[in-house]
Amino acid sequence: MAANNKIIRFALPFTCNIVRPNGRAMLKSHRSSALRARWVLMLTILASSTGGWGALLRAAVTTADITPAPGARLWGYSSRKSPATGTLDPLYARVLVLETGSQRLAVVSVDLGRPFGPASLQWLRNATRNDVSFLILTATHTHSGPVVQDDYPAGKPAWETAALEKIAEAVAKACKNLTQAQIGTGYGVVFIGHNRLRVNSDGSVSWFERNLTEIPTAPVDGTVSVLRIDRIDGQPLAILVNYACHPVVFGSDNLEYSADFPAAMARTVEQAFATKPLCLFLQGAPGDINPYYAVTPIEQGAMAMRDQAGRRLGLEVVRIAEQIHTKPDPNADMQFAEDLVSVRLRWQPAKWREAMIAVFGATGSEPFTPKLENIQLPVTTVLINKKIAILCMPGEPFVEYQIAWRQRCPVPDAFFVGYANGYNGYFPTIRSATLGGYGAANPATWVEVGAGDRMIDTGATRIHWMLGHLHELPEDFAK
Repeated sequence: MAANNKIIRFALPFTCNIVRPNGRAMLKSHRSSALRARWVLMLTILASSTGGWGALLRAAVTTADITPAPGARLWGYSSRKSPATGTLDPLYARVLVLETGSQRLAVVSVDLGRPFGPASLQWLRNATRNDVSFLILTATHTHSGPVVQDDYPAGKPAWETAALEKIAEAVAKACKNLTQAQIGTGYGVVFIGHNRLRVNSDGSVSWFERNLTEIPTAPVDGTVSVLRIDRIDGQPLAILVNYACHPVVFGSDNLEYSADFPAAMARTVEQAFATKPLCLFLQGAPGDINPYYAVTPIEQGAMAMRDQAGRRLGLEVVRIAEQIHTKPDPNADMQFAEDLVSVRLRWQPAKWREAMIAVFGATGSEPFTPKLENIQLPVTTVLINKKIAILCMPGEPFVEYQIAWRQRCPVPDAFFVGYANGYNGYFPTIRSATLGGYGAANPATWVEVGAGDRMIDTGATRIHWMLGHLHELPEDFAK
């Protein structure tokens, strides 16, 4: 079903899964002399492959337990020095596979602080390339999962190797159980968090970690976006939840693995539907959003606060999902692309490394070991039935970016997913970068200011290509 070669995607005005043996996804410029050759190639491929047109949607879900054994270093708090001692709730990889015609997409949501590094992601894509055309890997961003790094000087940890193998097996299993499906979307609002960068009257920024008053601070986005996928008989198969909030109800005193509030949310949703659907949490843009009861000490009721936040979000998801009426589409269509946006390092490299150690300590800065030259940010876009658009960013976007995406996206259903297909630190808005604060001007953000805006532009442009709103040739030649 899927091509054996990796997919290279060009900015063309319709479905454009072009294969090439070298296996590297690349952003191609239209300013080269090869433009006409690409155009001819695209027409040739389109003429010979029409599997995505007039197709039915098929889907399947499965899970894999990727919880490490005790002893792994934990992600998220540089002040936490001790390794994991046990498990509060398992860490899962939740897998959704969608198929229309010859196109097959795997969406994998992992209960980790960030996605796996480039080499591990490439291994996973290679391992699944005979099963799916493309794979998206996104993390829920729990701060009670094991440390993930781009590179491991002492070698990749055994738990990560095992997790990758389990995910590959889960994707293959899902592909063997595809069933005809139908899809629908719905929206609601609930607030379980606040903006943790408080702008004072003098223009300075204060760290606002906990908000026990539960009064939302701006900017914040309480939008709950739900994508429901049913079997053809109307029974729920998958419920995807897109929401923006840091999973940091647990603080640095917690030494046990947990998916934090997304686990409680998923449990609430699945139980409401008699465990028939699989609930996947797609983290949005919570770069500056904390839950109200962030970093609650264990002895002060952190587990109850985690369950309260998850249940509050989950009940709103249930309300939305119950009102979604899916229906089959005899002309299901799915397009996806990955474009690379080249950016520069925001800081002078030596000074940045010094600042990292000063802020996070020598060992606390180890998870932040990005490539500092030729930084390329993968921007992934998906368009389903020309109505549902998904934009993925490889890091921690500030919340205004998901608001901007819904405003800029040319189709009515716009989902925004952070922590996907890579990790490149925080993406503050330009205004936030000027104001400062954690994630806005400290060492945890290392790509140049404005990178988030460029990724939004890239995603909006790509969806317009997919919709056929843009053309390869000037109008006089396109007529």
